[in-house]
Amino acid sequence: MTPVLSLTAASVQFRALTALQDIHLQVMPGECVALVGSNGSGKSTLLRLLHGLQRPTSGELWRNPLVRQAMVFQRPFMLRTSVRNNVALGLWLAGTRWSAARQLALDGLDRVGLAELAGRNARTLSGGQQQRVALARAWVHQPGLLLLDEPTASLDPHAKREVEALMAGFATGLDGRSMTMVFASHNLGQVKRLATRVVYLEQGHIAADLPVGEFFNTQRLQQVSTAAHLFVKGELV
Repeated sequence: MTPVLSLTAASVQFRALTALQDIHLQVMPGECVALVGSNGSGKSTLLRLLHGLQRPTSGELWRNPLVRQAMVFQRPFMLRTSVRNNVALGLWLAGTRWSAARQLALDGLDRVGLAELAGRNARTLSGGQQQRVALARAWVHQPGLLLLDEPTASLDPHAKREVEALMAGFATGLDGRSMTMVFASHNLGQVKRLATRVVYLEQGHIAADLPVGEFFNTQRLQQVSTAAHLFVKGELV
């Protein structure tokens, strides 16, 4: 099976700061990979690297040219226009006729349960609603790979459940289109619920890369990485 993307000995350096070092990572079709680790461990930089927003200082990044990808940020930017236009604009810039883009935008908003807010100014929405608009904005491009950086970090519990349900639906293909996903999260409960595989980052290195069941198996994780084990227990200094 051909990977969706792969990194080989990839490093990212910002002047004197090494954000990522010697990263070897393959993501296979259908996986839902969670990136975990403390603040500053390199999760966001790794996502930006995978999406092409950051170039490796050394090493190689390969992305399958047949797989379209999209990224959703922790705080998505909303244009000062309608919710529908916020979703349609990317399609139009990609070459879709404006009338068709607006219809596809409405389909995307319906997919995330926000069709009734299509005419609202996007900047007046709650944080959870804006995150669902961002998911619709990604979904309408029909990506095979979806990258998400802390998609529920600043949301209330109800909004978190809504976004998680959408992520689960995207991953399992409830609408006939399954996506490979890579997401960063500090919420270990969310990781258990959504991920098939967990990658633990420690100071820019991958210290553990395990199927989700093994990652949350105390004995197995302790064998692989003491730091990851302490992180899961909430005891990492």
